[in-house]
Amino acid sequence: MFLTISTTGTPERPATDLGFLLHKHPEKAQTFSTAHGTAHVFYPEASADRCTAALLLEVDPVALVRRGKGKGRGGAPDAALAQYVNDRPYAASSLLSVAMTTVFKSALNGVCRAMPERAQDPLPLRIEVPVLPARGGAELVHKLFGPLGWTRVDAVAVPLDEQFPEWGDSRYVRLVLEGELRLADALRQLYVLLPVLDDAKHYWVAPDEVDKLLRAGEGWLADHPEQRLITSRYLSRRWGLTRLAMERLELVRLAESDDLEVESVDNAVDETTDTEERPVPLAEQRRAAILEALRAAGASRVLDLGCGQGQLVQALLKDVRFTEIVGVDVSMRALTLASRRLKPDRMGERQAGRVTLRQGALTYTDKKLKGYDAAVLSEVIEHLDLPRLPALEYAVFGSARPQTVLVTTPNVEYNVRWETLPAGHVRHGDHRFEWTRAEFGDWAEQVAGRHGYTVTFVPVGPDDPEVGPPTQMAVFTMTTADAHPGRAGDTTKETKAA
Repeated sequence: MFLTISTTGTPERPATDLGFLLHKHPEKAQTFSTAHGTAHVFYPEASADRCTAALLLEVDPVALVRRGKGKGRGGAPDAALAQYVNDRPYAASSLLSVAMTTVFKSALNGVCRAMPERAQDPLPLRIEVPVLPARGGAELVHKLFGPLGWTRVDAVAVPLDEQFPEWGDSRYVRLVLEGELRLADALRQLYVLLPVLDDAKHYWVAPDEVDKLLRAGEGWLADHPEQRLITSRYLSRRWGLTRLAMERLELVRLAESDDLEVESVDNAVDETTDTEERPVPLAEQRRAAILEALRAAGASRVLDLGCGQGQLVQALLKDVRFTEIVGVDVSMRALTLASRRLKPDRMGERQAGRVTLRQGALTYTDKKLKGYDAAVLSEVIEHLDLPRLPALEYAVFGSARPQTVLVTTPNVEYNVRWETLPAGHVRHGDHRFEWTRAEFGDWAEQVAGRHGYTVTFVPVGPDDPEVGPPTQMAVFTMTTADAHPGRAGDTTKETKAA
């Protein structure tokens, strides 16, 4: 199987810089051993104007069968001859992808010590793969490579036999890509999409393949319109691994949309400490206060926004008056732990039908969250940067508009009563702020006034005469008429419907 990478240059920036980026000297032909054959790298042309690097992989069919132990298309168990006579030595596949990681490892990682700035710049590239299996045809090739910045994507079908055109075309195409991309990005795309188009792999797909996919797909896979197909085929249609990869890609997309690191988005589970406050009785008191407020409001369909590990959802399930409970969190790790806590697979059908866990960012509107009796934001707002609070405010009070909204948050004045908490420190490492009672009150009153709610305040925990309770709760109740019917983003019709 064969692959060429070409670029053009100028006297100031010669095309032979490709040799530095690939870590392969243009004047040498080099040979590398792989698990299933031998890879050769050489340069058919190398000048300041134009440079082409070629990767030729000679696959040993016997080694492929012995190492594969009869698995995959290269070792069909129902036909002994097919184990040795097949398209694997000639058609680009996962074998070529693995060879690329062996031969062009540094280039795939975007590393070039000799010319670091060149490695980060887009190059005018032309990539050719003479024989590429394409299950889905030329149309799928365009769908996969088209959104990735290539100005030219040619996928010309290879005829079954040029001497007998009436036989039609084979499932193979000749692929030509042209465009200005970083070399590392182009190689990563090929690494993933070659086996995706082939829809087969020559080795067993283990869980670590998810990490490989996410590393190679960084910067392009999270927003790709064919993300699900790419993920499923790359992971050999193993549903458990595909679901895990899709969940992690959604976190990447949410983090990129807010220009944040993935770790800062997926922070609902503290790796070192229990996320419940200490002492534990305060967390229990907080849930009890929330349940009491929900019962007083007559709520039956409840949203737990920022449900974390599902402690409140579990408490709500124990009370039959709550007929529908939806837990929403941006962290798939937290939702996974919540599911383990709730064990929905062990519930009866009616009980399991009462609860739903969903991934979602609370700073974005979601039509599916409309029409509920109540929403709970328990120890959530303090995890947001202050500039993001207006987005959460509108998503909950302006768009979802439940009849009742409960918001709990730490009272920073009470922190002086925590003997183990150093002065000036917040209670949790991810808290972006903690408010005094006056600050929380001002915020809640303004939110209520903007969106047609009234608000009352309930202390949670021991109410210290000097510093107040450890947790403060605001209970928002929608008024019968919108206080500001002409407000931008709301209408009287929407308010009445809510």
